Amino acid sequence: MEWFTIISLILVGAFLVIAEILFIPGIFIAGTLGVLCSIYGVYLSFEYFDSTTGTIVLILAVIVNVLSLVLAFRGKTWERFSLQQSHESKVNQDFKHSLKLGDKGRTISTLKPIGKAIFNDVVIEVRSKGNYVDENVEIEIEKIDNTRIFVKPI
Repeated sequence: MEWFTIISLILVGAFLVIAEILFIPGIFIAGTLGVLCSIYGVYLSFEYFDSTTGTIVLILAVIVNVLSLVLAFRGKTWERFSLQQSHESKVNQDFKHSLKLGDKGRTISTLKPIGKAIFNDVVIEVRSKGNYVDENVEIEIEKIDNTRIFVKPI
C-alpha cells in the first residue's frame, strides 16, 4: 500500500504540473499542488523505507517530472491548442456606401456606444457619439467616416 501511495502522489503531481502549464496557465494552484504532491510522495518514501530507497525514489520522481515536461513540449501539444487562423476582415468592409447623411433607420441592438442598426433592410454596425441608445429606437446618420457610421437618436 505504501508503494501505491508514493507512486500515485508522484504521478498525480506530474500530471498537475503539466495541466498547469498546458491547460490552465496562470492559475498557479494546480502547479503548486502538483509540486507539493511530488514532494510529499518523496517524503513518504523516506518515511516508510530507508534512505537508499528514498534517494532512488527522489531520483525517479525528478526523472518522471522532467521527462513528462519534455514530452509535453516536444509532442506538439501547443499546436493542438493554439489558434492557427487570423482574422483579417474589418467591420462593414463589404458594405457599399449607399447610405448618406440624414438617412433614417432603427437600432436592433443597444448602442453602448457601438451596436447594430438596420437601414433599408441592411444590418450595419453603427456607433453613437458616446451616448447609450436603447434597442428599437429611430436613429439618423450624423457622420460617415470610411466604414464607421455615427448616428444619433431622433
